[in-house]
Amino acid sequence: MAEREVLVVGAGVGGLAAALALAARGLAVRVLEAGPRPGGKAGTIELDGIRVETGPSVLTLPEVFADVFARAGLRLADVIGLRRLDPGFRYRYADGCVLDVAHEAEQTLANVRSTLGPAAAGELAGFLAYSRRIWEAAAPHFVLGPAPTWTAMAGMALRHPRALAAVDPLRSMAAGIDRQVRDPYLRMLLRRYATYNGSDPRHAPATLNCIAHVELALGGYGIAGGVFALIEALVSAIETRGGVIECGAKVDRVLLDGGVAAGVVLAGGAVRHSRAVVVNADVEWLRTGLDPQAARQLPGPPAPSMSAWNGVVRSARRADRLPHEVLFPADYDAEFADIFDRDRPPAAPTVYLCAQQRCHGLASWSDAEPVFVMANAPAEPSLGARAPQVWDQLETAVLQRIQAAGQWSQGDALMWRRSPADLAAAFPGSRGAIYGAASNDRFAAFKRPPNRVPGLPGVYLASGSAHPGGGLPMVALSGLAAADCLSGDLGLLSGDLGLAKPPVT
Repeated sequence: MAEREVLVVGAGVGGLAAALALAARGLAVRVLEAGPRPGGKAGTIELDGIRVETGPSVLTLPEVFADVFARAGLRLADVIGLRRLDPGFRYRYADGCVLDVAHEAEQTLANVRSTLGPAAAGELAGFLAYSRRIWEAAAPHFVLGPAPTWTAMAGMALRHPRALAAVDPLRSMAAGIDRQVRDPYLRMLLRRYATYNGSDPRHAPATLNCIAHVELALGGYGIAGGVFALIEALVSAIETRGGVIECGAKVDRVLLDGGVAAGVVLAGGAVRHSRAVVVNADVEWLRTGLDPQAARQLPGPPAPSMSAWNGVVRSARRADRLPHEVLFPADYDAEFADIFDRDRPPAAPTVYLCAQQRCHGLASWSDAEPVFVMANAPAEPSLGARAPQVWDQLETAVLQRIQAAGQWSQGDALMWRRSPADLAAAFPGSRGAIYGAASNDRFAAFKRPPNRVPGLPGVYLASGSAHPGGGLPMVALSGLAAADCLSGDLGLLSGDLGLAKPPVT
């Protein structure tokens, strides 16, 4: 019977991870996706016969996805292939300095030594040791476990005072970086990791400096066939276990009966009944569909994370291009001041480029390759929208940055663009923010909504706007956490995040 189904609203990575975990436990699961295909922000477009990805482009912590598939008895190596990129990242600075980052930390340190000198290499080695200590202390409490609470942190302070000190909660990311690193090039590189969850390094807690350990020490990967190959593998695994993915099914709101989840109301008014609802959408979307009393069970609207301007360039092939390149302006902190202090696009943006053929082995044209472009930007205002000219100006600044860095060839052409306003329209409630709430104060982890909504039985959250946050592995963990909460409430066995290291093919 349909009312015995679990409904998942949204077929993004978090919703698919939750659906697979629940289907693997024998529950009837139906995923309702408003768009024409699954994937959420991990989207694709077709340009002149070539599929181009328009979402996340680096996979970190692949062991998270190893656990997702292990819930269904599958090995990650049997469903997707990981591509080790060496070197993977090239950082181009405004003064012409170029620094390559390798998969292994030792090679990155060697590159820093040859490019910036032995003192800089020593500073980065010390920072990576600090970053590792943060990760090892913080991951069990802020990432891999349930949503943190003040009671749990008080217990941690009593039982493991050194671990609490190790997460460096009282400094900002920038202060934690500057305390140990003097080299200006490294300071810019390390500040960039705040953007991995759309935050401001001047204000985000130094705990987030653990992101440097995740990418620089644990490594970032490409995926054979692209991130969408991961989406396809999740969909296949869900359907093999009896789950249903229903695209073109726009949900207007979650239906409550006596304060308990009873299903959803589709656009047009049709009702789908269910035993529970997993929301893989922005928490603000959920809030707008609830009556005021029920909406009070959710935390107040947070300050949104960064959004982004995106584009795809049909680019001439270049022998010196790496899978990922970052083009820094002269003053990186000014970008964060523009976005978070002045609420405007950066006048001098940092530009990220992903050459998807080199990163994921994707097909390209015979005479050129697609390069995905991203520049950080503020989310849309809570009321109204910015004038379109604002995004036109940012686009011009982005293309100028690419040209100034010598990465634009004659004949290159911008084929596609997407503004924060477009993201806001595509993902209701998000205001175009990519990572949910910004983590711009030391209490951010405690303000993020938990995966089980207190006071709303049968409603579970699995998205970047819920615990533990945004980014591919984080939203997958959010999906698993939502599935475990739901399974526990039904008396089923909870999962175990073993996080074994998967093989690289």
